Amino acid sequence: MQSSSQTPSEIRHRIWTELGRAALDRHHAWRTPVLATAGEDGRPHARTIVLRETDAKTSFLRFYSDGRSAKIAQLSERPDAQLVFWSKRLNWQLRVGVCIEIHEAGPAVDTVWARVGQSAAAADYLSPSAPGSALSAAQLPTTPSRHHLVVLSAKVHEIDWLELARAGHRRARLSTVSWEWLTP
Repeated sequence: MQSSSQTPSEIRHRIWTELGRAALDRHHAWRTPVLATAGEDGRPHARTIVLRETDAKTSFLRFYSDGRSAKIAQLSERPDAQLVFWSKRLNWQLRVGVCIEIHEAGPAVDTVWARVGQSAAAADYLSPSAPGSALSAAQLPTTPSRHHLVVLSAKVHEIDWLELARAGHRRARLSTVSWEWLTP
């Protein structure tokens, strides 16, 4: 349990420290946030994704995806999205406003594919069918000509931090340059 006496600077540092740990520790609660996007129909779409990298200095979070997935089409149309992280251990919730850039090719993708392509996860990005496609009983496996891995770079614009505590909840909005206490 965290002390309620932490300063805004300490809380900001702790948030980025925990995000960095989550990118490395598959058991960290923040490893799998929910990503919410707006669909072409204007309706919200949410799904769990895996946090792969963080960069506190530049306020970036990185994720991987199949370039044919619905979220890629949604983010291509509207790159602004929301990530929601919850940690029972910390009793902290983060709602993170981001703008996502999709990298379909280039050094960032090549570097990731060099690692992922040698793992069991490679099959996820080599499937001949797009994620969410209906499977046919007669569908035969084929050898794909290329992978479909894309790297999503999420620039953090704002973090809504909420700490739940018996002594009283605390909430704040953080941007890259400011801190504002809010009513929980």
